[in-house]
Amino acid sequence: MTKSALFLLSLLLPLSASLSAQAYRPDVLGPPYESRTFVLAPDGEDTPPVCTLVRRQAPAGATTALLYVHGYNDYFFQSALGDSAAAHGYAFYAIDLHDYGRSIRRGRDPFYAADLRDYHADLDSALAEVRGEGYGRIVLMGHSTGGLIVADYAQERGPRAGLAALVLNSPFLDWNFGPLLERVVIPTVSGLGRLFPRWKVQGEGVDTYARSLLRSERGEWDFDTAWKKPRGWPKRAGWIRAIRKAQQRVRRGRIGCPVLVLMSDTSMVETAEWRDDYLRADIVLSVEDIRRYAARLGPRVTCLAVRGGVHDLILSPRPARDEAYRLLFRFLADLP
Repeated sequence: MTKSALFLLSLLLPLSASLSAQAYRPDVLGPPYESRTFVLAPDGEDTPPVCTLVRRQAPAGATTALLYVHGYNDYFFQSALGDSAAAHGYAFYAIDLHDYGRSIRRGRDPFYAADLRDYHADLDSALAEVRGEGYGRIVLMGHSTGGLIVADYAQERGPRAGLAALVLNSPFLDWNFGPLLERVVIPTVSGLGRLFPRWKVQGEGVDTYARSLLRSERGEWDFDTAWKKPRGWPKRAGWIRAIRKAQQRVRRGRIGCPVLVLMSDTSMVETAEWRDDYLRADIVLSVEDIRRYAARLGPRVTCLAVRGGVHDLILSPRPARDEAYRLLFRFLADLP
């Protein structure tokens, strides 16, 4: 499909960005990053949600764009990903979904969604903007819950999404719980979430994973802990229901574009007590679950493990981080 045809196709998507979207402005990351905010306007909301698109200055001659979607209790701060994409010749964009990071607004409930399809309007707006800037060939990349969101989007939109590929970084394809919780408790809470969506079913967690990332603790990274809270955010029954429903949808296996699923080679159970092994394993999700359910996403799935990777592979200590990048850009280079 030609670039012009893809751009025309994007105009047919059910866009939800208002005409009052702000112009690009310097981003909190600083040059060469800038951001733009789109006002999403669902009916009956006094404080409408917004989404924020971050772009990096594109390298000359770029024809393919990579659009990154963060995970739960997260936002885009990994400028090294954008810099690496540019170094490999790709235009790079990232989105802070509504009620996350740059898109948090007073009076709204951060991180909450009663249906992950609520984020499809954010992606419609971002994809239309990217195509409007001349990139008809787009790869959508998501981490953890962001991986589930983009997989759900690709399945629900189908060929209309016009995606060249998906890249899923440790996607949230299943709960990392025991059989009793997954077979009894989660379905029960999910059912109650339909009636009592704002019911808090879990408080804040431990901060071990955040400690494995933060430069001030055991990691290599700096991020805003008001936007990415070390102990997470209380979970609501409606959100539990939204995750479960999306997981069920993506298991239908209807994603037609090529899909790369990256994950660690090891999982461990996160506890409050620090262990150095947490720097070499996924302590959030089960890699066996990721592998099992990744195979159900569609007919063109490549699933690869990164030895010694953490939950967000691009934040892993070296050499795992380098291997994650190598696998990512090899996959992109091999796309038809």
